[in-house]
Amino acid sequence: RMWGQLMARLGYDRYVAQGGDWGSMITQAMGISETQHCAGIHINMPIVAPDPETMADLTPQETRALEDMGLYDAEGSGYSKQQSTYPQTLGYALADSPVGQMAWVAEKFYMWTDCEVDGVRHPENALTKDELLDNAMFYWLNNTGASSGRLYWESFRNPKLDPIDMPVGCSIFPREIFRCSKRWAEKRFSNIIHFEEMERGGHFAALEQPADFIEEVRTCFRQLR
Repeated sequence: RMWGQLMARLGYDRYVAQGGDWGSMITQAMGISETQHCAGIHINMPIVAPDPETMADLTPQETRALEDMGLYDAEGSGYSKQQSTYPQTLGYALADSPVGQMAWVAEKFYMWTDCEVDGVRHPENALTKDELLDNAMFYWLNNTGASSGRLYWESFRNPKLDPIDMPVGCSIFPREIFRCSKRWAEKRFSNIIHFEEMERGGHFAALEQPADFIEEVRTCFRQLR
């Protein structure tokens, strides 16, 4: 609602919204609350539940998506469990050490970017060193290590997957944390106008593959002119 209020204050009566990661969740919330003015949304991390009715005939892509979800839950979700339970404890440590803040952020770029080359994973295969440092600096200079963690504590108390009826576009990047098939997405989004499974890119798609990302957004929203 705050984004909707901001757009109204800026004088926009009709607009579209795009988001990934937490931006994806905010954008999907706008798809429910801002239907009078938001003409459509595009997301690169759709939040949908795997459809139980498809478990007997999963596609190879769906099988890999479920395997990666299981791996994330077993090995990659420690940060989320900490931030959704005791974020302030972590916040003191992140506010005290720039190296700690950098390590906390860089780990995610290692895990979630499409950064494997010749069998070796390294975040600088996907992003430049300056891009990695710039991202960590947003947290460090603004001292937002704690507040960014509290977002998890505040949001995980009341998760919702309400249906969305407005036009929706989805771009699925192969190294995204949570991926869905079109038939899973259709269980939540009744009006999918664009759905594309990309060949490269990960969780930080706009940084990793900016040209592909921009073309996806344009292709989606071009239909709403």
